Amino acid sequence: MQVYLDHSATTPLHREVRAAMEEVASRWGNSSSLHIWGERSLNVIERSRQMVMNLLGAVGGRVVFTSGGTESNNLAIFGITRQYLTPQHLITSTVEHAAVAEPICWLEQHGWAVTRLPVDARGQIAPQDLQLSLRPNTVLVSLIYAHNEVGTVQNLTKLGQICRAAGVCFHTDAVQAVGRMPVDVSRCPVDLLSFSAHKFYGPQGIGGLYVAEGVSLVPLHFGGGQEDGLRSGTPAVPLIAGLGQAASLAKDMMLQEGDRLRALRDHLRQQLADLPELQPTGDWQDRLPHHLSFCHRTLAGRRLVWAMNLAGIAISSGSACSSGRTKPSPTLLAMGYPPEIASGGIRLSLGYDTTAADVDWAALALKQAIARLQLGD
Repeated sequence: MQVYLDHSATTPLHREVRAAMEEVASRWGNSSSLHIWGERSLNVIERSRQMVMNLLGAVGGRVVFTSGGTESNNLAIFGITRQYLTPQHLITSTVEHAAVAEPICWLEQHGWAVTRLPVDARGQIAPQDLQLSLRPNTVLVSLIYAHNEVGTVQNLTKLGQICRAAGVCFHTDAVQAVGRMPVDVSRCPVDLLSFSAHKFYGPQGIGGLYVAEGVSLVPLHFGGGQEDGLRSGTPAVPLIAGLGQAASLAKDMMLQEGDRLRALRDHLRQQLADLPELQPTGDWQDRLPHHLSFCHRTLAGRRLVWAMNLAGIAISSGSACSSGRTKPSPTLLAMGYPPEIASGGIRLSLGYDTTAADVDWAALALKQAIARLQLGD
């Protein structure tokens, strides 16, 4: 029996998404061309753009299609900072995804002042810390919305209100949130929001950046001026069609599916509650509905991933590996876990095809894997 519990890494392509992509792929046309073939492709792009805008609750602003979350984050960060001739100040957190952390490190190496907000043991950013960190030359705040590793969801509205009151551009990496939980940019004061299709049953290689009305960006790519000049290059129409269909499905199914996954998630957590050495991580109230994460007190997370893979179950590790050696998770270290425990992080993330039987089997397999590894030690 094979069970896929790594939906936070990527999700399977939904059959309706695949059908939409195949229909578009059977036709062709450059959306910049003036003839009917080009017009047909342009209509697909704009229809998909509106589907994404509907998912985000956007009544203004625009969605720029990109290759995914990494490009969207880079476009947001460099699109703002490249407008300044001299380095300024920006704010981020200690638990950002590498697609945000690495561009900010690059800016810091080139003279930008960077404040990294701490998190508490649940992975939460204190709004007062953001308030106190603002400076007269702060031009950008970039904070993750929902965390990929520990599942914590930030109070984006409160954080955004602080930025809006200070007149500072606010970007959020919402790759794990969009399509999984309600996101309404018409109510939440966010200026830039990144997302990726393959996190909610769309294709890999396509995503986007929501840009609020009045926000200007310097593009990363120059060329034919597609996407209002912010992302030159011939659009990948079948991928965009898949993103649009995935966005439409998410909007229709999200609340009901979220309730179902939350119940399965909580059931799985209860199944594992009799393992005292398996410590839950993240905020278990403000949390992604499909996401569980733990630290094992003595076993490395990668060893548990390998053991579960042998049992036919896909989970992921919260730690990184370099030169064959397991390293502690920077996120868990930032949350206050000691290095020996921060190496034991694992994540189980559920999806629309996850059943109660899958959850029960995964819990049993994880218990058996832990017992075998502990005996081996």
